[in-house]
Parts: sequence; structure tokens; C-alpha cells
Amino acid sequence: MDQEAMKQHGAFSWNELMTSDVNGAKAFYGELFGWEMFDEEIPEGSYTMLKAGEREVGGMMAIPSENHGMPPSWGAYVTVDDVDQQILRAKQLGGRIVLEPRDIPNVGRFAVISDPQGAMLTLITYTCQG
Repeated sequence: MDQEAMKQHGAFSWNELMTSDVNGAKAFYGELFGWEMFDEEIPEGSYTMLKAGEREVGGMMAIPSENHGMPPSWGAYVTVDDVDQQILRAKQLGGRIVLEPRDIPNVGRFAVISDPQGAMLTLITYTCQG
């Protein structure tokens, strides 16, 4: 991962696909972009890391059961200094919290918000060093 982007408050730092067909998505995006992919086990199952050259550019996973019925979609992550503080600020500005802050072991803490028009965005504070 690009450590500088991960540390910079306000920078887009990660992209993630949640899909109903991980194998189909791997075949499609692997052929389309030439991404190298490798799987890591997470509590929810398997997470596929995406690499363009030597750089990790994103990930993909099956849509979690708690989000059953959600259409496959890409999500963007923006780095913030303090997720818990930023979601409160988002609410003050007219946004709403879609997913309360959660920890990702060995990565950081994230939450999903929507802006006043309904567009969703994931905020993340990274705690990992590598």
C-alpha cells in the first residue's frame, strides 16, 4: 500500500469491490486490467487483494450476509485522522452514518457515511505500518 496516501487526511487511499460473484469479478478485472490477485483469509471469509504492478490498489470480497440484496458495487475509502470524530462532523454537516465505526484487525478503523445527497463513502483511519 502507498504509505503516504494512507497517512494523509482527506486522501483517497483504497478501492473495494463488494460483489455477488467474486470468481467472475476476478476473471473480468484480471483480464481487463492485468491485475495480480491474491487471497487473504478474514473473519468474513476470503478477501482478494488487487495489485497493479508492485502496488496494492484495492480489494474485493463477497457481499456480506448482513448486506444481502445489495447490488455489486465499488466503494472508495478516504483516510481521516480519527474516524469516530469525522463521522460526528459528517452528521453535523447533514450527512448520515450508514455503518458505525468498526475495527479491521491489523489495518485500522472504518465507517461508512453518506453525504446529504445520499452518496456513500468509507472513512478509514489506518493503524497498520505495512
